[in-house]
Amino acid sequence: MTFQLFNTIHSLARRDLICKVCVAFAILALGSFAAQAEPFSVVLLPDTQFYSEKYPETYINQTLWIRKQRTDNNIKFAIHLGDIVQTSTKENEWGNANRAMQILDGVVPYSMVPGNHDMVVKQRDSSLYNKYFSPARFKDRKWYGGHLGENNDNNYCFFEQGDLKFMVISLEFAPRDATLKWAAEICQKYPQHRVIIATHCYMRTDGRDTGCATSYKVPGNSGEEIWQKLVRKQPNIFFVISGHVLGVGLQTSTNDAGGKVTEMLTDYQGRPNGGDGWLRTLRFVPKENKIYVKTYSPLLDKTDEAAKETFTIDYQMTQ
Repeated sequence: MTFQLFNTIHSLARRDLICKVCVAFAILALGSFAAQAEPFSVVLLPDTQFYSEKYPETYINQTLWIRKQRTDNNIKFAIHLGDIVQTSTKENEWGNANRAMQILDGVVPYSMVPGNHDMVVKQRDSSLYNKYFSPARFKDRKWYGGHLGENNDNNYCFFEQGDLKFMVISLEFAPRDATLKWAAEICQKYPQHRVIIATHCYMRTDGRDTGCATSYKVPGNSGEEIWQKLVRKQPNIFFVISGHVLGVGLQTSTNDAGGKVTEMLTDYQGRPNGGDGWLRTLRFVPKENKIYVKTYSPLLDKTDEAAKETFTIDYQMTQ
């Protein structure tokens, strides 16, 4: 009788332990799924050149909004699309840009890239850009991956959400062949990362740009050439974003591996007051496999509801 009682108690104890272990694993699994499935946002800052020149408070308003919304919108990263300033040789404009971007330092990870207004184009002289946004500014940030050569004209950064790993590669205006080769090597070095390419000149309102370099008489590649030489060949590139051309544009292309690549133009500098603070948010919702795109102005506290400004992109994030 005593032996049977012992066996019964032992069996119940084992069953209880197994149940507890199962519950623990279930909680861990749910936690992992929840972390992966939690929506998150990426913010695009297009062509701030007139804010740096004439309306610095608008630029500050943008970055303050990003900082304040980092928790509520789960903002993982902000991407500048170039043309940070209007005149590359004017120190006061760089000072305005610096004050605006400092608001994000140590709070929200972000990347910078020079547009044609951020350098003396024919000499590719980006001295003041690199005075304020050099690799030294970012070297202690865990999310900063590195740069090409001695300056920060070309750089790459990381962010994550749950099991989803992303990399943002920012490329100089009209990137040269050596730059595209470097970018391809970075993509291949991190094959598990989903790659966003940010470069100032790539898309027009009705397709890829074909004159980024030739229009400015500099050696380099157009949007179409960037697609042919880099984007279509790297299977982990899923998004290309650019500014430069007034307006917005969107197309989806198929790379050599059969994957879908979203190509997007975002530039509001032609709107009143240098752009009225309009920016774009990309809201990733993994469990729905969708990206919700919204055009919003923190200055006006207004969303542009036009179909070409607020829309949804299908993007596979869960299996």
